[in-house]
Amino acid sequence: MEKYYIVDSSILPDSFGKVIEARLLLEKGVVTQVSEAVKRVGISRGTFYKYKDLVFLPDENIGHRKAIISFLLEDKSGLLAQVLQITSASGASVLTINQNVPIHDVASIVISLDINQMNQTLTALMQEIQTISGASNVHLVAME
Repeated sequence: MEKYYIVDSSILPDSFGKVIEARLLLEKGVVTQVSEAVKRVGISRGTFYKYKDLVFLPDENIGHRKAIISFLLEDKSGLLAQVLQITSASGASVLTINQNVPIHDVASIVISLDINQMNQTLTALMQEIQTISGASNVHLVAME
C-alpha cells in the first residue's frame, strides 16, 4: 500500500520539481507534446514518465481537497454498501461512483471523494477498504 508524505522541496531532487513544471505546461496547453515540455524544463522523457504520476504540488485551495480511488469488487450483494459505510465513517464525502459491469464476477469501481473533512488518512481509508472480503486492487488514481 502506498504512503504519502508532504516534504519540503529542498530535500528532494530538482528533477521532481521539473516533472511538475513539465506536467503543468502540458495541462495548461503551453506545449502539446511531452518532448517539448521536458526540453523546456531540462529533464529527460524517461525522468518525466518515471515520476509524472508520483509527484504533486499541494492544493492551494485546501478547503476543496479531492481524491479518486479505484478498486475491484466481487459481484456480491452488499460489498459496495460496505465500502460506502467505511468511506462515510472516515468523514469523506462521495462525489461520484462509477461501477463497470462485472466481468468474471468482478466489477471495477472508481469513486471520487471530497476528503476535506476526513478524520483519518487516505492511506488508512484505502487499507480499510482492502480488508473487505471481496475487495482488491485498491489504488489512488489522483488527488488534489
